[in-house]
Order: sequence, then structure tokens, then C-alpha cells
Amino acid sequence: MSAIQSILEQKVVVITGASSGIGEATARSLAQQGAKVVLGARRAERLEILAADIRAQGGVAEYQAVDVRQQAQVQALVNFAREKFGRVDVIINNAGVMPLSVMEELKVDEWERMIDVNIKGVLYGIAAGLPLMKRQGFGHFINISSIGGHAVYPTAAVYCATKYAVRAISEGLRQEQLDGDIRVTIISPGVVESELADSISDPAARDAMRAFRQIALTPDAIARAVCYAISQPADVDVSEIIIRPTKSPY
Repeated sequence: MSAIQSILEQKVVVITGASSGIGEATARSLAQQGAKVVLGARRAERLEILAADIRAQGGVAEYQAVDVRQQAQVQALVNFAREKFGRVDVIINNAGVMPLSVMEELKVDEWERMIDVNIKGVLYGIAAGLPLMKRQGFGHFINISSIGGHAVYPTAAVYCATKYAVRAISEGLRQEQLDGDIRVTIISPGVVESELADSISDPAARDAMRAFRQIALTPDAIARAVCYAISQPADVDVSEIIIRPTKSPY
């Protein structure tokens, strides 16, 4: 058993946006190394298939449909994990959307969806998990930001704003928990193969993203970073990891 696997074994990890992409890859990787994963996403049918696959390979997985825009549903997911396993070690706030467009298109409904999923979804995950982790005396939040949380790009102003917000929220939470054993990690991926681009309704932005993704990382690369952050000793907080394709200029 590897050192990482020995630490991950038996940890209870809640993952939002677990039905595809980074969330799915992370769930598979953690389960393979002995963690108990609790999967949340809107598409329950995909979660059912993923959980069955993990179990078939000897892992432990539970799932529950959740829309992270609904605080009560996020709370129910965390409660479900605690009821099943008695505790929650890690919450990975991964769910996100990226409908890129130039500002003058005034796609206000898409702006609001990004704010609701990318910012409020993270806040709801924190609200659901923080009281429990305080009672436990330990816990770990891993919030998925982006290289878009470090720089702003055309068509991505609102998306980048949401990812800057994730970084600000995460760092503020980390600083507020210095007297306990609650860790906070920001994972900021560069371009990764995922379904995020499927939500882009603007044709020019969609085409640009397709071209950009010629050098995309696979989701497994991000999953390995998540496993690394979780596997550190309790007195080590991996505050942020930025992961880019080697050939990426951004």
C-alpha cells in the first residue's frame, strides 16, 4: 500500500459535480485508494452507473441527486454522507458551469447561472459542512477554481469573476480556521477535457474553446492533485495547486 493510499483509506469524501469530468475522475481515483465517496450531481442516472462501477471494482460509493443551486439539497447531501458513514472528512466543491460569451451579448441568465452554481454552490457546500467539521474537530474543503481565477480573458469576464470569488472565499475560510484542524485547498486547473464547454451558447466562444482544448489535460491529472492535497498530514494545508498543460500559454 502506498503512503497516499494508507492516508486516503477509509476517508469519507463528498463530491459535487461528480457525474462527469473532474468530479467523476476524482471519485474513481479516491475510491481506488480506499476512500468512501459520496457522489452528488443533478444527473442521478449517471451517478447510479458510476457508483455501481466503483462498487464492482471493490470500492465504496453512495450517491444522491443534488442541484448545488439549492442550499437544502446540498445540506441533504452532506447529511446523507454523515448518516451513512458517521462523519465527513472532505467536501469537494467541484460543480461548475462555463457558458462563455462577450459582455455585450447581455446573456444575463447565463451570468446568473454561473453565479448560482460557481459561487453559491461553493458557499452552500461550506455552509453544509462547516458546522459538522467544527463538531468533529477536523475536516477539509477542496474548492475547484480555475486559471480563470488568476487572470481574465475575453468572453470569460463573468466566469473568471466567479472563480476569483472561489479563491477569495477559500482563502478567507482558511484564515478563519487557524485555531482548528480544518484545512482548505484551492485547485485551479487550466484547460481540461470536460463537459463545461457544452454549456457555451455563443458560437464564437464555443469555437475558440474547441481550439483551446487541443492541448487539454485529462481529468485524471486534477484527480491526482486532489488526492495529493488530501493525503498530506493533518498539520499540512496545501493551500492552492495550479495545474496547466505543459504547452499552455495561460
